[in-house]
Amino acid sequence: MKVSGERIVTRQGGFNPTWQRHTANYLFAVEFLAGSPGHRVLDLGCGTGHAAHLLGDRWSVGLDFNHASLVEQERPTVRADLRRVPFRDGAYDAVLCLHAIEHVPDPDRVASECARLVAPGGRAVIATPNRLTFGRPDEIIDPYHDIEFDPDQLRAVCRPYFTSVEVFGLFGSPRYMEFFQRERRKLDTLLRLDFLRLRRIVPRKLRRRLYDVALTRGRRSEDALASSIELEDFSVKDTDLETALDLFAVCTAPAG
Repeated sequence: MKVSGERIVTRQGGFNPTWQRHTANYLFAVEFLAGSPGHRVLDLGCGTGHAAHLLGDRWSVGLDFNHASLVEQERPTVRADLRRVPFRDGAYDAVLCLHAIEHVPDPDRVASECARLVAPGGRAVIATPNRLTFGRPDEIIDPYHDIEFDPDQLRAVCRPYFTSVEVFGLFGSPRYMEFFQRERRKLDTLLRLDFLRLRRIVPRKLRRRLYDVALTRGRRSEDALASSIELEDFSVKDTDLETALDLFAVCTAPAG
């Protein structure tokens, strides 16, 4: 695939922190699945499947709307909209939806599909960036995102479809947070240049192109701090969720 600023396709240079952070999402999501019986997993909105190996001996199917992200995966894949999944009710023992629900304007339909697809006794894990720490709390900066969530909002979108919803947060080590704060300062600088917020009237397609170019250029060169980030730089807990980097909704017992 073409190296881009949005999809996870390489860990080279400045892309490494994003690669590791998304891989950490898979790592902890798999831990959340430990209590789920069976081995059939649907990886909903899977992207390139760069961390699918962490599913171990579970039998998984990757589903994504982007054909190019599926063609090189070494597992069954399906091209489809994650809001209209072409599988029967209860077809999977577990559903993962990691960093995908924020890419649709109607996330309730994604949560509904997760509940429909999970077999009795199974669970769904939905992960998404925390609105309170990603970009700006009062503005969606990423033009690929339709909606962003804080902990209460993520819980609220899942609760109509699951009897039990527990929310956890992904947190970074001091080393990762040094990188994170450095990138925030770069974003602050860029946004100050657009003090009239003219970005609000730029067509979304153009904003995506500009965003992608900016990220790709910014991450292309070697970066010692970025290259030093590893999986061990991330942890999960269920407290201080307002300061988490990413959020996990661990959902069980689909509502009737």
